[in-house]
Amino acid sequence: MALVGSAAALRDAPRPVRRTRRRGEALAGLVLAAPALAVFAVFMFVPLGMTAYYSLTRYTGFGKPRFQGLDNFVQIGSDPLFWRALTNTAVFTVVSVPLSVLGGLGLALLLNRHLPGRGLLRALFYVPVVISAVSAGIIARWIFNENFGVANRLLSGLGLPEVGWQTDGPAALASVIAVQVWTSLGFAMVVYLAGLQGISGEVYEAAELDGAGRWRVLRSITWPLLGPTTFFILVYMVITSFQVFDVVVIMTGGGPQNATTFLVNYAYDTGFQQRRQGYAAALGVVLFAIVMALTLLQWRAGRRRDLA
Repeated sequence: MALVGSAAALRDAPRPVRRTRRRGEALAGLVLAAPALAVFAVFMFVPLGMTAYYSLTRYTGFGKPRFQGLDNFVQIGSDPLFWRALTNTAVFTVVSVPLSVLGGLGLALLLNRHLPGRGLLRALFYVPVVISAVSAGIIARWIFNENFGVANRLLSGLGLPEVGWQTDGPAALASVIAVQVWTSLGFAMVVYLAGLQGISGEVYEAAELDGAGRWRVLRSITWPLLGPTTFFILVYMVITSFQVFDVVVIMTGGGPQNATTFLVNYAYDTGFQQRRQGYAAALGVVLFAIVMALTLLQWRAGRRRDLA
């Protein structure tokens, strides 16, 4: 009522008075948003601007950067290790994101029903999300240890040959993907649970009266109504998969033979081990452009689906 009265008073006031009030409201809004804008400026916009600047320079972290134009980006185009890291990152994303999304959806559908111990099961699946990446990496390194790890013991118990999780390239990449899926399932499950609980029960009752089976309900009702939720999870997981770093450092260190070297790990090694921070900044700019392009593509695809 107070807002309605204030709006009516503003509408009935003379034009100069209305302008003054609107300017006052705009200034008040700017003042209230100033702390958040300051945080974004210090921790996001300024680092982005500095990274873009350093990407055009030759810089070791000491002394003054030397401007060299687009030379770093030209070198990236002919850098075989960059293409190897990009390929590893793409494979990692293409495999881990669908598994995490579908696994999280399956868990959400299962744990959205009335089951004994449902709350405990939800908590157990969500625990990997809240533990640190370093802790997850240490646990995974123990599980996939070739000498005494649980993974090889299980394979031996089933009569299968042991796998060189730390010495074989594809096996090492598979172990990192498995850990990523393990630590992401809980997040997707919780978001999907929220989406499922937002769907009206009347829709399912109407489908039941029409004789729709479970698969038909999932395909024609649940999945379309979870479209915005799926879009959010996909965007979030694609971004995080391109930023994977800690788990890889703890588990494999990028090896064997760069089989698990991802873009962020390569940029870190280049910038802080080889002291080529200008080149590392250029790698960061390329990574930012890739993530931005993927996000825009997903946004356009989601918008077309909503309009259809």
